[in-house]
Amino acid sequence: MKLVKVIEVIAASDKGFTEATQNALVEASKTVKNIKSIYVKEMNANVENNKIVSYAVNAKISFEIEK
Repeated sequence: MKLVKVIEVIAASDKGFTEATQNALVEASKTVKNIKSIYVKEMNANVENNKIVSYAVNAKISFEIEK
Protein backbone atom coordinates (compact mmCIF):
# COMPACT_ATOMS: atom_id res chain seq x y z
CA MET A 1 0.00 0.00 0.00
CA LYS A 2 1.30 3.44 -0.93
CA LEU A 3 0.92 6.39 1.40
CA VAL A 4 0.41 9.84 -0.12
CA LYS A 5 0.91 13.10 1.75
CA VAL A 6 -0.37 16.55 0.74
CA ILE A 7 1.22 19.91 1.50
CA GLU A 8 -0.16 23.35 0.71
CA VAL A 9 2.10 26.03 -0.77
CA ILE A 10 1.81 29.59 -2.07
CA ALA A 11 3.95 30.81 -4.96
CA ALA A 12 4.09 33.92 -7.14
CA SER A 13 5.25 35.19 -10.52
CA ASP A 14 5.27 38.48 -12.36
CA LYS A 15 4.55 36.71 -15.68
CA GLY A 16 1.44 34.58 -15.13
CA PHE A 17 -0.40 31.81 -13.32
CA THR A 18 1.40 29.06 -15.23
CA GLU A 19 4.79 30.31 -14.08
CA ALA A 20 3.52 30.76 -10.51
CA THR A 21 2.40 27.12 -10.53
CA GLN A 22 5.76 26.00 -11.92
CA ASN A 23 7.53 28.05 -9.24
CA ALA A 24 5.52 26.27 -6.55
CA LEU A 25 6.57 22.90 -7.98
CA VAL A 26 10.24 23.86 -8.35
CA GLU A 27 10.50 25.18 -4.78
CA ALA A 28 8.68 22.20 -3.27
CA SER A 29 10.86 19.74 -5.19
CA LYS A 30 13.94 21.14 -3.44
CA THR A 31 12.87 19.41 -0.21
CA VAL A 32 10.12 16.96 -1.25
CA LYS A 33 10.71 13.79 -3.27
CA ASN A 34 8.27 11.65 -5.28
CA ILE A 35 5.87 14.48 -6.20
CA LYS A 36 2.91 13.00 -8.06
CA SER A 37 0.49 15.90 -8.61
CA ILE A 38 -0.22 19.58 -8.07
CA TYR A 39 -3.73 20.98 -7.62
CA VAL A 40 -4.21 24.73 -7.91
CA LYS A 41 -6.69 25.60 -5.19
CA GLU A 42 -6.82 29.38 -5.65
CA MET A 43 -5.43 32.01 -8.02
CA ASN A 44 -5.14 35.73 -7.41
CA ALA A 45 -3.46 38.74 -8.94
CA ASN A 46 -2.21 42.03 -7.52
CA VAL A 47 -3.25 45.16 -9.38
CA GLU A 48 -1.64 48.59 -9.53
CA ASN A 49 -2.90 51.45 -11.72
CA ASN A 50 -5.47 49.14 -13.36
CA LYS A 51 -2.74 46.70 -14.44
CA ILE A 52 -1.85 43.24 -13.10
CA VAL A 53 1.62 43.41 -11.55
CA SER A 54 1.92 39.90 -10.07
CA TYR A 55 0.18 36.54 -10.05
CA ALA A 56 -0.06 34.03 -7.22
CA VAL A 57 -1.37 30.51 -6.68
CA ASN A 58 -2.28 28.56 -3.59
CA ALA A 59 -1.60 24.94 -4.53
CA LYS A 60 -1.74 21.48 -2.98
CA ILE A 61 1.15 19.18 -3.83
CA SER A 62 0.79 15.41 -3.41
CA PHE A 63 3.72 13.08 -2.97
CA GLU A 64 4.34 9.44 -2.11
CA ILE A 65 6.03 8.68 1.17
CA GLU A 66 8.83 6.14 0.92
CA LYS A 67 8.78 3.23 3.33
